[in-house]
Amino acid sequence: MMLHNRVRRLSAIVAASAVLAFSAPAFSQDVTDAHLKAARAAVTAIHATDPFDNILPQAAAALEQQLIQKNPDMQELIGKTINEKAMALASRRADLEKEAALAYAKVFSEKELNDIAAFYSSESGKKLLDSGPAVTRDLVKAADIWQNGLARDLAQQVGETLAAAAKAKATAAPADAAAPADGAAPADGTQN
Repeated sequence: MMLHNRVRRLSAIVAASAVLAFSAPAFSQDVTDAHLKAARAAVTAIHATDPFDNILPQAAAALEQQLIQKNPDMQELIGKTINEKAMALASRRADLEKEAALAYAKVFSEKELNDIAAFYSSESGKKLLDSGPAVTRDLVKAADIWQNGLARDLAQQVGETLAAAAKAKATAAPADAAAPADGAAPADGTQN
């Protein structure tokens, strides 16, 4: 559930970033140290890379399980080797942080990144990150109810209008059949 919340949080942040990216002017590919520092602070404040924390442990666990199934007699060596190699690879997490900071720096100005970091480091920003998924769930439920009500009311109102039009047409049809057409003789055979 916690990973699900993090993924939803990341999705909301990515969506907001995409909206801002299309509305903000493009920034130069060259990123200053100060700009990159601001980007790293924003990435940290919004926990942009948190959803990826379990990638290496999950890969290690999956590999360990797979290798032990093939070589059960080497279980101890497999476990020890995987732990050592995974720990050695853990330092590569910094590469992800750097790439995330660069991605944000390409879209947001240094000032915007400082503003983002300041907001999401504030109590209100932290609460938004923590409570955002629950609020989103409630909003989706409310939107579903609202959508169903609109669809129901639209169908009902259109149905009533069409039924009234059909009734009016049906009432007019017998009267039209009784009236002679222009230049035609009356149904009783008399002439004007």
